[in-house]
Amino acid sequence: MLDKKNSIQKEERAVLVGIVHKDQTEQQLNEYLDELAFLAETAGAVTVKRFTQKLQHPDSRTFIGKGKLEEIRQYIQGKNIRVVIFDDELSGAQINNIEKVLNVKTIDRSDLILDIFAHRAKTAQAKAQVELAQYQYILPRLRGMWKHLERLGGGIGTRGPGETEIETDRRIVRDKISLLRKRLAEIDKQAYTQRKDRSEYIRVALAGYTNVGKSTIMNLLTKRKVFAENKLFATLDTTTSKVVFENTPFLLSDTVGFIRKLPHHLVESFKSTLDEVREADIILHVVDISHPNYEDQMAVVNNTLQELNAADKPMLTIFNKMDLYEERTFDEWLEDDTKKEILNDLHERWQRETDGNAVFISATEKRNLDNLRQTILQKVKALYRIRYPYKTEFLY
Repeated sequence: MLDKKNSIQKEERAVLVGIVHKDQTEQQLNEYLDELAFLAETAGAVTVKRFTQKLQHPDSRTFIGKGKLEEIRQYIQGKNIRVVIFDDELSGAQINNIEKVLNVKTIDRSDLILDIFAHRAKTAQAKAQVELAQYQYILPRLRGMWKHLERLGGGIGTRGPGETEIETDRRIVRDKISLLRKRLAEIDKQAYTQRKDRSEYIRVALAGYTNVGKSTIMNLLTKRKVFAENKLFATLDTTTSKVVFENTPFLLSDTVGFIRKLPHHLVESFKSTLDEVREADIILHVVDISHPNYEDQMAVVNNTLQELNAADKPMLTIFNKMDLYEERTFDEWLEDDTKKEILNDLHERWQRETDGNAVFISATEKRNLDNLRQTILQKVKALYRIRYPYKTEFLY
């Protein structure tokens, strides 16, 4: 595994930085910074302060303006701040310029997500995927991140064997990327063979934004113990289980959660993990309906599914955390009839928008799980009838 200089150590004190620009409103930025704080917490950091600035576009040298950078420098002096986290991607030169002023480790959202992935990766496949993404992240930033860059100047002993240090390092990184891609291709080949061996089963995949409750639902439907906790990216490795509902078997997979501003090289590296989504017959799109911006999260997932060419598959939208939604929406003085009316409007809206493919549950309270199981069963049987009509034992 790549030992990155920017990895976050447990319980580091952090400040967050973001900008409002022509493509990002103040409200959006605040929500992104909330998510960034949750990412920082997942990585083991404590957020103590946020800095924001309105700019037409990011500064090419330091991302934010000189005045704002100086304000951050003055704030962090003597406060034991160990890391400054920017919400958008920084170039190597920007990281270098910011660190010269702040004298504190500086990372961006992509680097933070990579750090979490590196910590969460358990299998050989996930570790290789994370390492590949880390090298792809570092390669274009090598020049800016180097403190000594090249052997400058002339004279004896300064010319080297024909390559500068930066060129040598670039070649090493490219070689590592090539090696990791070959290793992942071998792992993919083995995984494809395993998937082929079970190809006569209908395959169902859980997909959704990170931390919406996919692993909890997986545990309830399979009676297995998939790791689940209230942190982002609790699941990195795909888990597949055989499930049987009323004598009808199918394969159910839990997959890595999606997130806004997911680094492109990370999506590329994890495409093999997301094969379970790409090759699924049915997708269960899990939504945290208690989240204030759940519709934006749904859009992120739908866009990612589009990128994976999986958006046209049969889909069931599972609106999870109804208990928290009601807690957030209803106050103690609200009459029962009004509560029912609000819930009916919600159900009718999403049944209409999903063509009747929506189920509302609370996984933690095990609410409406029988309806969920029956709905999945109906969809699985319908596909068996089309795809494997000779498997009559599964159809009735």
